[in-house]
Amino acid sequence: MTLEVGGVARRPRVNLNALLIEGRAFLALVLAVVIFSLLSPHFLTGDNLILMTRHVAINATVAIGLLMVILNGGIDLSVGSIVGLSGVVSGYLLQGWNIPFTDRTAYLPVWAVVIVSLIVGASIGLVNGFLIARLKIAPFIATLGMLYVARGLALVITNGVTFNDLRGEPQLGNTGFVRYLASRPLGIPMPIWVMGAFAIIFSLLLNRTPFGRWLYATGSNERAAELSGVPVRRVKIWVYVFSGICAAAVGMLLAADLPAATPRGGEFYELNAIAAVVMGGAALSGGRGTVRGTLIGAFLIGFLVDGLVLVGVSVFWQQVIKGAVIILAVAVDQAQQTLHRHRAGAKAVRAASGGPPDPPDRAVTIQQQKVTVT
Repeated sequence: MTLEVGGVARRPRVNLNALLIEGRAFLALVLAVVIFSLLSPHFLTGDNLILMTRHVAINATVAIGLLMVILNGGIDLSVGSIVGLSGVVSGYLLQGWNIPFTDRTAYLPVWAVVIVSLIVGASIGLVNGFLIARLKIAPFIATLGMLYVARGLALVITNGVTFNDLRGEPQLGNTGFVRYLASRPLGIPMPIWVMGAFAIIFSLLLNRTPFGRWLYATGSNERAAELSGVPVRRVKIWVYVFSGICAAAVGMLLAADLPAATPRGGEFYELNAIAAVVMGGAALSGGRGTVRGTLIGAFLIGFLVDGLVLVGVSVFWQQVIKGAVIILAVAVDQAQQTLHRHRAGAKAVRAASGGPPDPPDRAVTIQQQKVTVT
């Protein structure tokens, strides 16, 4: 597509700021791959790449859901607990659900177990969204409370123990949970397929639908978006529902992979997911971020951790290094945003004081604009 402005054909202007942010994370990822490849001959082997990507996929799927929340200017600390709760719900249903007020036990088919577990995650997200959008509770407080609620429910359901057998029994019609969710179609682990599916779905949602435009608008300036007719409350509720669904999917994948459902599953996943989103270039204040950047951030963290393991770095130093990299990424981003604001402020001051106008190729009046799509 070209734009014809004032009789001169031009290409649409590219968001260089976004490209620099994502490019920085991508270059860091390439640098990490090069360094660890030199330090360990096993780093770039096919089996290790698939293993590392599988680890990345778990964090990336949670991070994609969390990206939707952060784009809205919120935060969701409950995603790790939703991961544990959805896995426990799956295990509980596969063990058999005691129907209330009867002496009967129901054994659901695998497809029903998956749907119920996703509904559980979506329901937790819906409660988060209601508390934040309708009751005006701060996102940090609301999701922190739901973190404890979801983890507590997981402990109540299991009574603190682990459901160890999730394979089901053929005569009960509840087999296939582990076989399907821990399978490797075309030699690729199921978590990678799920990550790819969520990445495509949410990329299309952000870039090809009105909801995506609403989300970026509310994250950038919620009041202005509301005055423009954007359903701000509805958008805010839906992003937490999406986050809960992504976390629930990961909970089932973890339970199938073990195969066991533990109430402690997903602990600290929210921290890794937030780190992936931030390192991928998203702004915690909202309004900026992409699925592509989040995936890059997740791969950077995953490859960094697995690479440190391969070269024999102590697990304690791994935490130090990962934290330092995250702080550095945020610090560079903040410095870039500060420079951008200073430049914008200086430009506004020049315009107010009657300084020289913008160069002719940028100064385009409304009367001169003529848009032609070719």
